[in-house]
Amino acid sequence: MKTVSPGTDFLSELEWRGLLYQTTSDEPLRKHLASPGRVAYCGFDPTADSLTIGHMLQATLLRHWQRCGHKPIALIGGATGMIGDPSGKDAERQLLTREQVEHNVAGIRRVLEKLLDFDSRNPHAAVAVNNHDWLGGISFIDMLRDVGKHFSVNVMMQKDSVRDRLQNREQGISYTEFSYQILQAYDFLHLRREMNCTVQTAGSDQYGNIVAGIDLIRREFGQEEAFGITSPLVTTADGKKIGKTERGAVWLTADRTSPYAFYQYWINVTDQDVASFLKWYSMKSREEIEGIIEHHRAAPHERHAQSELAREMTGVIHGDDAVTQVEQASKALFSGDVRTLGEEMLREVFADVPHSEHELARLEGDGVPLVDFLPETTLAKSKREAREFLGNGAVSVNGEKVGTDTPLRTADLLHGDTILLRRGKKSWHATRWK
Repeated sequence: MKTVSPGTDFLSELEWRGLLYQTTSDEPLRKHLASPGRVAYCGFDPTADSLTIGHMLQATLLRHWQRCGHKPIALIGGATGMIGDPSGKDAERQLLTREQVEHNVAGIRRVLEKLLDFDSRNPHAAVAVNNHDWLGGISFIDMLRDVGKHFSVNVMMQKDSVRDRLQNREQGISYTEFSYQILQAYDFLHLRREMNCTVQTAGSDQYGNIVAGIDLIRREFGQEEAFGITSPLVTTADGKKIGKTERGAVWLTADRTSPYAFYQYWINVTDQDVASFLKWYSMKSREEIEGIIEHHRAAPHERHAQSELAREMTGVIHGDDAVTQVEQASKALFSGDVRTLGEEMLREVFADVPHSEHELARLEGDGVPLVDFLPETTLAKSKREAREFLGNGAVSVNGEKVGTDTPLRTADLLHGDTILLRRGKKSWHATRWK
């Protein structure tokens, strides 16, 4: 994997990108990272069989770590995932079965393989580990005796996620979730013993868990070097959580978020956010990103920055072929030439735009008058409004403008079951007929 330019260190890379929030120490850590080949880990909770673009930020830290000449460990919490991290949660998590967790662990591993270089021929090859491999074999007595004795309940109760839940009489916190930080701290100790891992990276909400792990390591190794690095919990310019849309989370697998919908998320990033998103997510160099931002500011209507961002992100997760297909689909929607869309891409478009399902029999014979049908869609609120839009030539069926007296018929079906309606240049509504 290509490394960053000589003289660029990991912390400096994070700083200019706005991805560095805090470290457990500064100068000792910078001195530690001056030597290549250091080992760091980041944990991923297997609450689902995929990751979202929110999780992708933490994977991106590992990508930068690897490019700077260090070795990343992706820890997938097969054991801690059965417990649940209380951080950021105001209620107890629903416990998953071992089978569910194992399924999710395998799914997350496949996602991470798209983001990190696991090729063993690379001296800095990434490694994926499952903490169930070591936590699953420790008895309850041994954990309490050998690990739990080092933790102060007073300190544990000061953790924000614990304190907030304790103050909520209705929710509270179970001993199960209360013990999560002990298990996560032990993960760091285990990886220090077995893989010479000296650094943990995570979001800023995990700082307390990181410090607990460092304390545990120092109890065993004395003043042995161990460090934590956290990234800020970033949001969009209007304060919304990254990757949250009206349709839900943006996932990194096609079965949960289609390549088309994934591309559309990035292409629709606001001008206020796109510079930050490029710094956070793109692996382009500082010079490349600054050039893209300068181009964008000179002609924001061209959405050059969004296009570069969408193309890179979609390529990483879904491949170059998917980029070509979704760009063709986007151009087809913009131009109205939707009859060129393939069946699979048409289904992705259907899922991404406002849509509805209707009885196929209605299209037979004389069909369905659009003046009657448009109020059943998101394109008109009433027949009066539908008649106005149709009369102004603002409505098209499968990209072709239609008039007031136009009906929908079976001949309008694309791939046998779909008709795309548009009002103006941007308002689409997809209909499926069964």
